[in-house]
Amino acid sequence: MLMVGDIGGTKTSLAIYSGEGGPREPVAEATYPSGRYSGLDVLVRDFLSGADHRVSRACFGVAGPVVEGRATITNLPWALDEADLQMALGIPSVRLLNDLTAIACAVPFLSDEELHPLNVGDPTPGGALAVIAPGTGLGEAFLTWDGSRYRPHPSEGGHASFAPVSLVHDELLHYLFGRFEHVSSERVCSGSGIPNIYAYLRHSGRVTEPAWLAQEIADAPDPTPVIVQAALDESRPSELCFATLQTFVSILGAEAGNLALKVLATGGVYLGGGIPPRLVRLLEAPGFLEAFRGKGRMAHLLDRVPVHVILNPRAALLGVACVGFGLIGD
Repeated sequence: MLMVGDIGGTKTSLAIYSGEGGPREPVAEATYPSGRYSGLDVLVRDFLSGADHRVSRACFGVAGPVVEGRATITNLPWALDEADLQMALGIPSVRLLNDLTAIACAVPFLSDEELHPLNVGDPTPGGALAVIAPGTGLGEAFLTWDGSRYRPHPSEGGHASFAPVSLVHDELLHYLFGRFEHVSSERVCSGSGIPNIYAYLRHSGRVTEPAWLAQEIADAPDPTPVIVQAALDESRPSELCFATLQTFVSILGAEAGNLALKVLATGGVYLGGGIPPRLVRLLEAPGFLEAFRGKGRMAHLLDRVPVHVILNPRAALLGVACVGFGLIGD
């Protein structure tokens, strides 16, 4: 029996598979709020206590870099070690991989129904595939073809420096210089980054913040859902929140184009994470692809790169299962 998990700062999803059903047919599955547990071992024991299955292997996708079998979860005070987890859980084989690597592992196995195309492009057979996923943070990964199958590669590109491509982006960067030691792409291209864009636009005076919105933002433990909902509310759309998401989308497009150039993703770019599926209408507007293609002499190359939104919210879990079943290289 194989146990797999998608370990995030907000929630953790676990599933158990038999050797017969394949990576899409778990025999048991559950999701837990990560913050309620002191560590992954405690959470897994809770899961296994309600599942009548003897697990012999486990593979976990974790939100953070994995180095020599160890990982620290970004946005969660958990330190993970493969050897320690083997002993604590009594599972002979435990493997950790980065959560974006997990999503990347799912990409070759996603169906057309699980993808929303933003740019059809002209993919190169066997060309590299890039994944960029704004969720709580900003994750990036990519896959390369080895002649017989795709192999995933982790990245912490979301923590590389934010590169402005417009006057608004430049002013945003200077606004954030006084608030953070380092302004990474994640500071402006993630769920945690959306309030930073909002605060800059409010401070700049470009758009006025109405009193009702100011109160809702002040009362919210996390302003991001409020901003997204107010921007997409057809009955009472907020100009400030809509401008925030438009800026976010242009930053995402520019960073996706950067990633495509860096790994030469002629096979395609895939937008994962929890935010892109909610913003498909905005991503279909001209701003995203204009920012994606806006790379001067390389614009013609990026015009040929397919771009898709991953619609499957369980893509990371699917990718970990594909690794556990040996369906993709490592």
